[in-house]
Amino acid sequence: MSEPGLFETMYQCRAIRYFKDEPVANDVIRKVLDAAIQAPSGSNRQSWHFVVVTDPAIKKTIQGYYKQSFDVYASMMAHVPPRTGVTEETQARVVKSAVYLSEHLHEAPVLIIPCLTFEQGRIAGDGAMQDMARKSLYSSIYPAVQNLLLACRGVGLAACLTTLHLMYEEPIAELLGLPENAETMALIPIGWPNAKFGPVKRVPVEEVASRNRFGQQL
Repeated sequence: MSEPGLFETMYQCRAIRYFKDEPVANDVIRKVLDAAIQAPSGSNRQSWHFVVVTDPAIKKTIQGYYKQSFDVYASMMAHVPPRTGVTEETQARVVKSAVYLSEHLHEAPVLIIPCLTFEQGRIAGDGAMQDMARKSLYSSIYPAVQNLLLACRGVGLAACLTTLHLMYEEPIAELLGLPENAETMALIPIGWPNAKFGPVKRVPVEEVASRNRFGQQL
């Protein structure tokens, strides 16, 4: 089966949280990671590192932390109404899949944890220059994350981007044996899909883009 084209991949890169109980071959994992590191990064530092977790015990421990974080997040969001234009049925489906992931995260065949490494240590201090440097460094991981998600979709893997584990970043970093100059930035469960791919649903461009100044008609 041929891989989908670029635009087809982007328009059908739906977050999927249901996975089959089938292993993902090492060569497939390497392929999507190699696609991830083709992304741009600030000053081309390529300060990323990807921890690929397949050990059942480690995955189960991470799931425990993730579930605790999810429960806190869910309680905060329980009374937040759906975004305008989102039906209650759609919202309920999203919530159901999120709850499922919190309870079954460890059953995903692979957890990929993108990290940033700080060659010169973390950027300390206040001020515009330090703030710019921090934003440049931290934003450098997400083009690689998006490449990873698109590559997974391209080869037929399901995946979704999560960050709720960050509430327990320190114990997870210790669990993964991260050095002091590294920190996790995201958590991406991947596996063969046990749900349908399909087109993503987004608001029209005109509602989220302006010309020259915020709010001016595109």
